[in-house]
Amino acid sequence: MKVCKPLVVAGLSIPVQRCGVLVIGSGAASLAAADRLSALAAQASSETIASDTVIVTESLAGGTSRNTGSDKQTYYRLSMADRAGDSPYEMAEALSSGGAVHGDIALAEALGSAEAFYHLVSIGVPFPMNESGGYVGYKTDHDPRKRGTSIGPYTSKSMVEHLLCEVRSRNVPIMEGLHAIALLAERPRGENPGRVFGAFFIDERRIGEATHGIQLIVADAVIFGVGGPGGLYGASVYPKVHSGAIGLAIEIGAACANLTESQFGLASTQFRWNVSGTYQQVIPRYVSIGEDGDEEEFLTPFFASPGKRDSAVFLKGYQWPFDPRKVVGGSSSLVDLLVHRERVQRGRKVYMDFTRNPSAWDPAHLDEEARIYLERSGALEGRPIDRLKTMNPLAIEHYQANGIDLNRDLLEVAVSAQHNNGGLAADHWWESINIERLFPVGEVNGSHGIYRPGGAALNAGQVGAQRAARKILGSYAQADLCETDWRHAAEQKMSELLGLVNSALVAGAANPSVESRQASENEGLNLDSCQAEFQERMDCHAGILRSAQEARSAADQALKQVLHFSHIKFSSVDQSVSYFKLRQLSLAHAAYLEAIASYVEAGGGSRGSVLVTGPAGDTLHPGLSKEWKSLREKKELSRFLQELHFDGVSFSTRWEPCRPIPESDDWFENVWRAFREGAIYKRGRCKPPST
Repeated sequence: MKVCKPLVVAGLSIPVQRCGVLVIGSGAASLAAADRLSALAAQASSETIASDTVIVTESLAGGTSRNTGSDKQTYYRLSMADRAGDSPYEMAEALSSGGAVHGDIALAEALGSAEAFYHLVSIGVPFPMNESGGYVGYKTDHDPRKRGTSIGPYTSKSMVEHLLCEVRSRNVPIMEGLHAIALLAERPRGENPGRVFGAFFIDERRIGEATHGIQLIVADAVIFGVGGPGGLYGASVYPKVHSGAIGLAIEIGAACANLTESQFGLASTQFRWNVSGTYQQVIPRYVSIGEDGDEEEFLTPFFASPGKRDSAVFLKGYQWPFDPRKVVGGSSSLVDLLVHRERVQRGRKVYMDFTRNPSAWDPAHLDEEARIYLERSGALEGRPIDRLKTMNPLAIEHYQANGIDLNRDLLEVAVSAQHNNGGLAADHWWESINIERLFPVGEVNGSHGIYRPGGAALNAGQVGAQRAARKILGSYAQADLCETDWRHAAEQKMSELLGLVNSALVAGAANPSVESRQASENEGLNLDSCQAEFQERMDCHAGILRSAQEARSAADQALKQVLHFSHIKFSSVDQSVSYFKLRQLSLAHAAYLEAIASYVEAGGGSRGSVLVTGPAGDTLHPGLSKEWKSLREKKELSRFLQELHFDGVSFSTRWEPCRPIPESDDWFENVWRAFREGAIYKRGRCKPPST
């Protein structure tokens, strides 16, 4: 990376550096992209931009990949050790059958899965292998084959650790302590795609300087691996160290896809962790406790018998994401709704209790699937904690390491936001469909559609990283960015950023009484209240329950908050990072709520991990509130992706038909020629948005 002539704005000198490929983020997908870029650069016959790859991150210890998991975190890949066999085309069918998925992207994920998986194995990620060398698997949710594998609670953490070692061994520079606050780009215009030029960061070590620590890194291509929207929800299982930064891409006009499709599930609240898999299969006792300390096993009245109740809890293990189709008839997702009901409608705290069996516990009354599973696991008798010790002692140790002893402590839980299947819209090379050279990888890439097999996100992150690296080398290998392309735009953007922070800081610091007076006249004009406002709005209108009648009003209120963000005040320069973080999160929450409102207005109903409610809906259970009537899914919408665009002032959406899984005879001579000539890297043209 080289030093460029600084930007001079308002008499201040802003540092500028230049690299070939800028990787923003340090999760599993970002590190994999940097690793593959470095490897491909070493193989190239001439100097390429990949030789000058730089990773920039807030913290190597942050992010979802390093700090999240479950009892048995799954990695989904092609089944390669099962007698039943498998094929990439069958896997592509599984990835796309849930709806709202482009077939060519599903096929790319399937075809690339073996390479990505075995690369992880080659760098030391200890996926389990049998004595014959087979990497065996198990069925995960929405999985017709045994494509799941795992190394326990810390699959993604192990991936990050080994990928980081690989990146360091390749001497890829890593810059820590830099917070991305804006992307520098030419916006898309109609059918003409935009182009990304780099990003502005705040260096937390220089935050007290007159420039507020702002600096610019210019690049020929940008890998954008900023993760999911962790900071948007109050009820969230995303680690607190991760907030997400999709709003930075939305701000420059990058198209989004399927922002409506988030996943929700039961998670512990004191220590954020998914309580899926074995945590449910050992059938803990569910209790709620009111303010006066009264305890209630609240599930029992809603099931036909204690055996049906306990069987539904067991099924939550591998039917962990909330699914409105699994509510009727006392199925597993009724548990989620009842937990949500206790917390939201009744105002009670909810706990999983591993120290005692549920009332009227009798393993003989379990459904056959649950009874046989526990019997074969040698865990049919005893208490839930005894069964957990037999089946998965690591699950107990994990909570003990984080201050919770399941041998004695109740585990407080809530239905929480866990994953966004939507995100930025990209092609099958993981390049943004309307911002050239911007490559969203990992959860920020919206490739998954409505339903996805469990663990498919980890596979998509690794496959997307290797495909992005190949596209960069295949189409953009040589540096061609001139100062005339970006400098004027950079000066304008820098002036805007300085203006924003100086206005918010000076007004707040110089005259606190003015700030107090303005805050009393205008709600939400400080950082804490701003975050509380959009998180409450997301929990209420973008969680597992979404009112069709209130969706448009929520979207309008969200956009109003964005437009009033210029009135935000803060009193310490140390808060400038938080200011810019909340600024892009506020925009992101408006985009998500606009997508939801647009979906409802198109006639969309309950699907995925969301219950859309309305007076004309179906009653799912006689004991549930009449406000929770479920509107039926409009099946034809699953054949489309919902795309969303932001023009700097307002949002627009369109429904893009799903592309099928490609059919080709793949005649070798033709493929070889296209590969030699680089024709495989050609991109489609961007399309203008239409409401």
